[in-house]
Amino acid sequence: MHIEEWLETVPAVSVYLLVGLVIGLESLGIPLPGEIVLVSATLLAASQDHINPYILGGSAIAGAVIGDSIGYLIGRKGGQPLLTWLGRKFPKHFSAEHVATAERSFQKWGMWAVFVGRFIALLRIFAGPLAGVLQMPYWKFLIANVLGGIIWAGGTTAVIYSLGKVAEDWLKRFSWLGLVLALLFGLGSMLVMKWRSKKAKPAAVTADDSEKAEPQPVPAGD
Repeated sequence: MHIEEWLETVPAVSVYLLVGLVIGLESLGIPLPGEIVLVSATLLAASQDHINPYILGGSAIAGAVIGDSIGYLIGRKGGQPLLTWLGRKFPKHFSAEHVATAERSFQKWGMWAVFVGRFIALLRIFAGPLAGVLQMPYWKFLIANVLGGIIWAGGTTAVIYSLGKVAEDWLKRFSWLGLVLALLFGLGSMLVMKWRSKKAKPAAVTADDSEKAEPQPVPAGD
């Protein structure tokens, strides 16, 4: 079975659920590759007609908004001890330095930190829980959360889907040309690397010889 035939057997519902779940968990505060999953699923939708890009985008938006809201409620209930616990569980993402940076962003930008944080991987994980810990009014958080979720998830789906469709049509029409260009690019890169390595060797030898030939300073006598 070819890969395209196998992809056609992937249920669309499972793709929608996977995207919504991963993005929701990431927004809740669990370090997961939500953006990578969304982009991959959107490219799949561009090549498979049974996956609806509108439903896919809606699933991503729902996961982002719901996950962020749950993270906000958890942060509001858990407070600062929650960040301490997350720091022990996920030291790479919730280190004291990262938390301090995120807190400064929230104190400076307020609800806009939630909106902008949707487009930044690290802040996307922080936004919900930290907004709750810092006692941000929920109505402010909700506005920024919904707007950020719609623009980030919906916009990413729309852009990647459009690019995927254009790339698919181009590859179907000019598949032989794409192969030739790829081969030429690979060959050209290899030749350039060889040329640079040959050019670098004499320079290194010259520099080494000049260092050896350079007279060493004579220590002054007593």
